[in-house]
Amino acid sequence: MSYDEKLESAGYKIPVTVNKRIFEAGVKTGNLIFVSGNAAKVDGVLKYKGIVGDTVSMEQAQDAAKIAFVNCLATVRNMTGSLANIKKIVNIKGYVACTPNFIEQPEVMDEVSALAIEVFGDAGKHSRVSLGASCLPGGTPVEVEIVVEVE
Repeated sequence: MSYDEKLESAGYKIPVTVNKRIFEAGVKTGNLIFVSGNAAKVDGVLKYKGIVGDTVSMEQAQDAAKIAFVNCLATVRNMTGSLANIKKIVNIKGYVACTPNFIEQPEVMDEVSALAIEVFGDAGKHSRVSLGASCLPGGTPVEVEIVVEVE
């Protein structure tokens, strides 16, 4: 099964994206692509808005993180033509907009790590950072950025 097919069997489809930002959606240097932060947008609209531990549940935050990760993969596909060009998911960073007493940022991002390994196998094993923030752009509860090695 292709990476796209594995994502679809997990319930996620790579969206078609257009970069409308003043900065690059992804930057390639050597065989690494650094993908800018992505929110949990579906068809250009945030699926969830708010603060984890207040107006956003753990389950919603985990889903938001996975959607944001898939949106990062869309940038990689746009830049390389295919997810098949991914050799390794090197690093994943997750930012969680949360209440001051919310300390489960790693549990939010664990779902992304599990999805990366489910789809990419050993190539999906990565280093990771999970951070809390008081708020994130546009009201998104989670923002994800990735670094991938490509062929």
